[in-house]
Amino acid sequence: MTDLDAPGGDASPVDDDPRVGGFDLGEVPSARSIRRFTAQAARARAGASIGSLLTDLYSVVTSIAISVLIVLGVVQQLRDSLPPAPPVQEPGGLSLPMLGAFLLLAAAGALLSTAGSLGPVGTEGAQSAWWLPLPVDRRGLLRPAAARLPLVAALAGGAVVVVLEAGLLGRGGADLVRAGLLGAVTAAGVVLIAALAQSLGATRRRIALAGDAVLVAAPVLAGVVVLAGRTPATLPSPAWPVVLAAAVLAAVLAVQLDRRLGDLPGRTLREGGSVAAQAVGAVVSLDSRELGRALSGGAVAATRRRVSRLRTARGPATALVTADLVVLRRSLRHLVQLVVAAGLPLLATVVPQLASPVGVLVAVLLGGWMASSASAEGARWAEMAPILDRLLPLGDRTVRRLRMVVPGVVMLVWSLVAFAAVGRWAGATPDWLVLAVVSAPVWAAAAVRAAYRPAPRWDKPLIATPAGALPTGVLQVIARGPDLVALCLLPLWIAIGLTTVSTIMVTSQLLLSVVAVMIASSTAEKGWMERMLEEQDQRKGASS
Repeated sequence: MTDLDAPGGDASPVDDDPRVGGFDLGEVPSARSIRRFTAQAARARAGASIGSLLTDLYSVVTSIAISVLIVLGVVQQLRDSLPPAPPVQEPGGLSLPMLGAFLLLAAAGALLSTAGSLGPVGTEGAQSAWWLPLPVDRRGLLRPAAARLPLVAALAGGAVVVVLEAGLLGRGGADLVRAGLLGAVTAAGVVLIAALAQSLGATRRRIALAGDAVLVAAPVLAGVVVLAGRTPATLPSPAWPVVLAAAVLAAVLAVQLDRRLGDLPGRTLREGGSVAAQAVGAVVSLDSRELGRALSGGAVAATRRRVSRLRTARGPATALVTADLVVLRRSLRHLVQLVVAAGLPLLATVVPQLASPVGVLVAVLLGGWMASSASAEGARWAEMAPILDRLLPLGDRTVRRLRMVVPGVVMLVWSLVAFAAVGRWAGATPDWLVLAVVSAPVWAAAAVRAAYRPAPRWDKPLIATPAGALPTGVLQVIARGPDLVALCLLPLWIAIGLTTVSTIMVTSQLLLSVVAVMIASSTAEKGWMERMLEEQDQRKGASS
């Protein structure tokens, strides 16, 4: 580079010139002022007043409070309907407080996995393009992003612990306050650990794998406790020193994270912000499939050391089934979900207060839907990008039926494990295994039907709800899949309620399984009633 002529005829280096491109440089603004300027510009173009902001905030707080109270009331009613706890825990059983502790451990693992998949600290696309290249302290730019997810986790964790403590264990007063505070601080600490690991160079995949390991450890530890013999009937309430120690530890983690915010590379911030934006968009659009894809992306390895030969692909049909199997095998998050789903009915049958028709029914319903949803990952990806479906010489109905093969096999294994425990609880285990075999196709059909459900029609008239404006017919879209579980598994629900299996139940379940497969094989996006009404309107228009 050449020197520029300075005033007075003396040459001075470019670095000493206070001008760049002929413009005078002023003082570089601070990161806080840049954040304020961005927020003011966004508010100026949003067209929203402070009154509308306060109204939205009031609606959100009211909706959350009402939801927590409703859930708390339902849980308390369930607790009142449960039988009283035995004074001495029988060998081979699990107390309700211990079950709550293992549920909280599983929730902590799920939170760590979710935080790792999202990337606790990230910036959106526009912020990454403008903020990151600026010659300012990056810590000041990233502090709001670093504090957002821990605060949300703290609110959610406190609410979950309060519901469990007050609903299942019946605690209140100071015990409930301490438990809620400990839950909030612990949840925030889990997210801060994930963010600190991110700042130390850990990938999102490794953080998600650590959370999945904790999630799997919860049912494994519960099984070990059951096999060990007697378990304590009650657990002590957390004391104030424990709550304060957890708060101090969370504060130390927050300080350490704040010091290392400047070390986060731009690529990591952009990836985390992109995944978080994808997840938020999926939640706003009520698309659980897109949310699952966003959470699964962080746990997928970028490269693989082993190449599969795909020897089972012998033709179009086997190629489609093999593709679904490979997708499931490579999705570690869904494999973990299958393990946890298999443990729910097992735990429900060994907890004396849950070993009732209602408790076992709820456990089978939750575990079955978790397992079937995890097994249909290939169908969900095919709904978004139907490349293989279009390339193979297969009809649409045939493709839908082939997509049920892998979920059907997985749900057959899950049903045998789950209903072996149910048979041990209710008696006549062989009869329950037969019912498990004939009911497995319903779970697979429901999972595929949910994977191929259409998106909500946002061009239809909107309905005002406490959760915001929703399009008409959105409940019908969300119910596609669960409706088969509710209707076509009716003999199974009756059998669990009566704690017995009869021939008529098995026969009815077999017929309903065939019906479920036929319904899930249909490619019609609209329901039968809606299609009938449209045909009726068309006939009236043609006659007139």
